[in-house]
This record gives sequence, structure tokens and C-alpha cells, in this order.
Amino acid sequence: MVDAPTRAGAGLVLAVLGAGQFLMTLDSSVMNVSMATVAADVGTTITGIQTAITLYTLVMATLMITGGKIGAMLGHRRAFGIGLVIYGIGSTTTALAPNLAILLLGWSLLEGLGAALIMPAIVSLVASNFPSERRAGAYGLVAAAGAAAVAVGPLLGGAVTTFASWRYVFAGEVVLVVMILAVLRRIEDAPASSAVRLDIVGSALSVLGLGMVVFGVLRSSEWGWVRSKPNGPQVFGLSPVVWLLMGGLVVLYGFMRWQIRVAAKGGEPLVRPGMLRNRQLAGGLTMFFAQFLIQAGVFFSVPLFLSVVLELSAMETGLRILPLSAALVLAAAGIPKFVPDANPRRVVRVGLASMIVGIVMLVAGVDPAADASVVMVPMLFMGFGLGALSSQLGAITVSSVADSESAEVGGLQNTATNLGASLGTALIGSILIATLTGSVLAGIEDNPAVPASVAERASTELADGVPFLSTPQLQDALTSAGVTGQTADAVVEINADARLDALRVAFAVTALLAITALFATGLLPRRAIGRTRAASEP
Repeated sequence: MVDAPTRAGAGLVLAVLGAGQFLMTLDSSVMNVSMATVAADVGTTITGIQTAITLYTLVMATLMITGGKIGAMLGHRRAFGIGLVIYGIGSTTTALAPNLAILLLGWSLLEGLGAALIMPAIVSLVASNFPSERRAGAYGLVAAAGAAAVAVGPLLGGAVTTFASWRYVFAGEVVLVVMILAVLRRIEDAPASSAVRLDIVGSALSVLGLGMVVFGVLRSSEWGWVRSKPNGPQVFGLSPVVWLLMGGLVVLYGFMRWQIRVAAKGGEPLVRPGMLRNRQLAGGLTMFFAQFLIQAGVFFSVPLFLSVVLELSAMETGLRILPLSAALVLAAAGIPKFVPDANPRRVVRVGLASMIVGIVMLVAGVDPAADASVVMVPMLFMGFGLGALSSQLGAITVSSVADSESAEVGGLQNTATNLGASLGTALIGSILIATLTGSVLAGIEDNPAVPASVAERASTELADGVPFLSTPQLQDALTSAGVTGQTADAVVEINADARLDALRVAFAVTALLAITALFATGLLPRRAIGRTRAASEP
């Protein structure tokens, strides 16, 4: 272990690793605001683009643990470089994609494979380039780069898509890949371990188990969690999602039993069973899962409020989310710098409290008279909270084990974050659509201005879920369906009220998740990472 970044300055190391983290996170946030344009350009539908997004998440989540182990075998810097090359080829393929099949190959598969090598390697490279007392700040800045990409992505994607083409974003990623590769050799790396062997059976079980769980979660909004939605697929009378979740958990149980067996025989398991009994590591992974679960819920709901309810453009939506990025970066960098002896458990609790305050403010601020300014202060609270967690969690997880096991921790850490992000989006999305559907149908049935024939027709056609539509979109749909006059006005008003109800419920559930996460903070250490002095707990 080096005492400081010796072969490259600390600034260059952080710039390279932060750029890698930014790159890994940018795609999804850009694609989310450019789906309609991308779909038209490659000759597919929104469903096709959603499939690409789902597959990209699936590939990353399932291969993170295996990617971390491969990094330990090859050397983390080499794995980072190989991952960048694969990612760059994928970005080039995506930028030139003429159809959905090539888009799936380039973005979903190749970029996903590259990310599975890059993200665990970033965790290990921070450990090998920074001494323990400086890791909290380093991990905070790297995490802030990724979170900034989530917030900047809609603005960047909206601007490039509006004034040029979404393809330039992926072309720009190739340029960034080349720039990182040009200076990568100047970063310190721990030597590869010739004793490490890849557990093929364990890898296959982890990919299958995690794949079933993540795929089930991502399809829950379309198929239903337990009861199948009308016209949706069924397996033994239930939604395929519940069977995927049960099957995935059974496979993951088999994976853990296999890991115990391999370790007992003196072999090299994919994940050392003893690591999961490590209290500090378990706490850090739980909080990573919670952070991305909450973050995904907020980033799903806030853009809907801005772009659908308030009808802002993609650029305007991105601008309203920028305060979150600013607060996040300041907190992630500032806390380790100005309060290096801070109690990690306390910092995380303060961060969660800040996030809860921000989300509750969103619940209170979403009303018919609200404008875009209502999200500014909540975004500052959210950004500070996310930054506080980012300043501590990476150092907490890696410092809980020997440096030689940092690659395994990187795989587990990124698996937890991807699972959290997938579940957060699916869970909040399902709750929002379910609330919207219930409110719209109840409003239509109770409103005397809506004829019984229209109410009956709506109950039949919207039983599988009411789409989250803007007022102009709904008016166009009503006109096409032959619903006009007083009836159309009543439906538009009902939809406007139902959208706000759905957003309030979605934000409230997200706040509840953040409050629940507080109970897991007791697993976190009180002692500042890399310091010998224990901080007192209030």
C-alpha cells in the first residue's frame, strides 16, 4: 500500500477515477430524457428503448461480483483499462447504431460488460492510491462524480438531443475513454494475485440469481408484483415477477451454500462467506443499497413533476435538478476535508435526516399552485444528504477488510447500488402508477360531469394502469377518443388532481424508506476512518 499517490498527483488520480465513475453513470440519465428521439432514429418503440435500459442494468448488476474477482486476477488497473476499451467499443457501436439490435449490442451488452470491470476496479484503485485517512474524501469525490452525472445527464442529454443528436453523447464518451486511457498508467496499482482463481460455478449461480431478481424487479411495473396486470403474462395464475423473485432468491441461497462449501475445502470462493458476517461491511453495503434506493425514487419522481405536470423541457428539468449536484459535491468533498475526524455513523444519520427533510418538503410543496421553484430548496437538502453519505460509505466498506479484498468489496458494493437503483425505480414507479390509476378511476366514477358510459369505458380500458400524461397529451388523447366538451374538461381536471396525489404518495413512500434506513445505521462505525481517536456518540 502506498502512503500517498506517488506515481501521479492526487488531483490526477481523482480526476481519472471520477471521470470513470461519471462515464458509468451518464448513459442512463441521458437515455431517459432522449428515449423518444432514440426510438425514432433506430426504428423502434419506447418499449424497445426501455428493453435496452433494462438489459444494460441487468448486465451490470449481475456481473459486478465476477468483475471484481477478475480485477483481482488481472490487476485492478489492467481490468480498468480492459473495461474502458470494451466500453469505448460499445459507445462507438451505440453512436453508429442503425437499429435496435445494434443498440442492444453496443449499449446494453458491451457497455454493461465494460462497466462490470470498471466499477469494482475504481473502488480498488482508490484503496491502492490513497492512505486510509484520505480515503473518505477520495471516495466522496468519486461518488459525487457519479451522482453529478445523474443530475447533469438530463440537462446534457436534453441539450445535445435538441440542438444536435443523442449520438454525439456516445461519441463524446469515446473521446473521454481515450483521454482516460492516455494517463491510466500513471496511477498506482496493487499487483495482481496469481493465487486468485475464478469460481466458475459460483459466478454462474450469482449471475443467474441476481439476474432473476433484477429482471423481475425491472418488469414489476409492466407485469405487476404478485397479481398479473390485465392482458399481462401469467404463471400459475400469478405475475411472472413473483416467481422470478422467489426463484432468484433460491438460486442466491444456493450460491451462498456453494461459497461456504468452496471456502471449507480451501478453495477460492467468489465471495468469502466471512465477509458478509463483517458488521461494518454489512452496514456499509446496507446503506449503499438504501442510498441508491432513495436516490432512484427521487430521480424518478421529481423529473415527472417538472416535465409532465409543469411541462418543462428536458433542459429546464435538468437545470432545476442542478442544485442537488452542487450541494452533493460540496458535502462529499467538504466533510472529509473540514471535519476529517467526524463520526461516520453520525454523518450518515445527519445525511439521512437531511434527505428526509428534503423529501417531506416535496410532499408539502406539490400542489396545484406550485411552480418549478418549489423543488430548489428540497434539492439542496437532498444533495447535502447524498453528499454526506457519499463522503463516508466507500471508505467504510473498504476499510472493513484487508486491502487485498478490496476488489471483492467493490463487486459487492456496486451490486448493492445497482440493486438499490433498480428496486427504487420499480417500487416508486409501481406505487405512483397504482395511486394515479386509483385516483383517476375513483374521480371518474364520482364526478357527475362524466357520463356513465364514459366511466364504464375508462374502468375497462385503464384497469392495467393509467399513463402519467401531461394535460396537452391527455387532451389530444381525449379528442382522438371522441371525448369532448364538459366531459373532457372534467377528465382533465381529475387527471391533474390524480397526478399530484400520485406524486405525494410516491414522495411519502420514499421518505418512509429513508426513515427505515436510519435503523441500519447502528451497524456503522463511530470511529473516523483512518483515525485512531474514537468519536463519541451522542
